[in-house]
Amino acid sequence: MADRVIGVALDFSPCSKAALRWAIDHVVRTGDHLILVNVQKDVNYDVGEVQLWEATGSPLIPLSDLSDPGIVKKYGVKPDAETLDIITTAARQKEIVIVMKIYWGDPREKIIEAIDKIPLSSLVIGNRGLGKIKRVLLGSVSNYVVNSASCPVTVVKSTEHEA
Repeated sequence: MADRVIGVALDFSPCSKAALRWAIDHVVRTGDHLILVNVQKDVNYDVGEVQLWEATGSPLIPLSDLSDPGIVKKYGVKPDAETLDIITTAARQKEIVIVMKIYWGDPREKIIEAIDKIPLSSLVIGNRGLGKIKRVLLGSVSNYVVNSASCPVTVVKSTEHEA
């Protein structure tokens, strides 16, 4: 069977880390490529090379570069120690390739763009567990992605409550 390209929408929140753990435990298998899709809502033109990649997203950033302080400057993203531990362990134990792709803009639109442009075999995304009223007012990224994606999407419900 050909290698699969599995995406995980990751904003480093507790619910996205839960989705990452779930994907590693239940979806990813040896030989797969795991793409961490990160969307920055705000474009900060003072940060590195953002202007070069705003329209298409960053190049694929290998796992080995994610702990490099230069990445923070270049793309304005700083993976936390917990996330780095999760993905480093998974890469070693499951023998998978892990890379990150960073986009700038509306998370709903950019995650759909990632699905189509990378392209992804499937996507795992966290759910913040917003109530019905907040979901209507703020909009649910996971709901939009489920209804608009061209690949299978798994929504991992967060067990932690965020304010």
